[in-house]
Amino acid sequence: MSELIIQSHRGPYRVAFGTPFAGLDAVQPNTAVIVDRRVAELYAKPLATVLATPTTLLIEATEAHKSLERMPEYALHLINSGLKRDWTLVAIGGGIIQDIVCFLAATLLRGLPWRFYPTTLLAQADSCIGSKSSINVGKFKNQLGTFTPPTDIHVSTGVLKTLAEGDVRSGLGEVIKVHVISGWDDVNALSRDYPRLQADPALLEQYVRRSLEIKRLRIEADEFDQGPRLVLNYGHTFGHAIESATAYAVPHGIGVTIGMDFANFVSWKFGLIDRATFDTLHALTFANYGPSGPVVIPEAAFFSALSRDKKNRAGDVALVLLRRPGDVFLDRYPNDERFKDICREFLARVATRAS
Repeated sequence: MSELIIQSHRGPYRVAFGTPFAGLDAVQPNTAVIVDRRVAELYAKPLATVLATPTTLLIEATEAHKSLERMPEYALHLINSGLKRDWTLVAIGGGIIQDIVCFLAATLLRGLPWRFYPTTLLAQADSCIGSKSSINVGKFKNQLGTFTPPTDIHVSTGVLKTLAEGDVRSGLGEVIKVHVISGWDDVNALSRDYPRLQADPALLEQYVRRSLEIKRLRIEADEFDQGPRLVLNYGHTFGHAIESATAYAVPHGIGVTIGMDFANFVSWKFGLIDRATFDTLHALTFANYGPSGPVVIPEAAFFSALSRDKKNRAGDVALVLLRRPGDVFLDRYPNDERFKDICREFLARVATRAS
């Protein structure tokens, strides 16, 4: 596939599609590579040169490891390795490694270039573009961050074959998200092809690229999350609360998928969409999260997490809802008993795996 060019406040950067780990057969001077420890184990042979380089840092890709409290450890490794302003950081892994490296690149020595080799479907189809980093602080998710785009992104769906089925569905959650944001044509195409995506790598790659094309329109119009880009939080307000309430037992992309179904349910109950639209979208979202089985979400922990969303204001919640696919919007609603009753009704549905 031809490369995508993304415009940013630091100039254009590119997404190249090709073979796994292209260009990493030799580590360039003044380069420090940060690798997901699991990816290093799975791809020890093609990454042998990288892994043998003393500056390379292996990190276990967990939410606890992308916390502010862990950043000094990573910074000290790089500084002790001789880090200078003419160095480039390279990230190999999924969204957690991306967040860590992006944050370090933004803050170390007041800014360093970085490159990204995403190895999860979630990172390839969504987070790899958009410039964002998000770092946890204590028990609070994604409270610190920057807008620091990479110079290059190298996407290869060839590395996805080692992902567990649940991890693929986690990535497909973000694919569904942008297709709903785009409109009915993309929703209908995805609904038609969804059953074949995991078995057809070429088809999956087409949807990765299409997802990035849809997202590019939003991030180029609003790189700093001030307006049009905010609809990319569709599914995330509820999804992040679900992740937090379950102590991250629900993976991000599955949380977002449930969160989209949640947002659609609230949209239906608020009279924004009709039952037929909800049912059509529910069939797609449930196909993605239903195989995970019933999801028990502690009510008190859910409402506590929902109230901490950084888009909220006193007494209200900021929700991304929809009037139809292609008409997704952010608005504020009272955090009152009516809203909470609707939330309780949905939580009961997913706890019993209601299809």
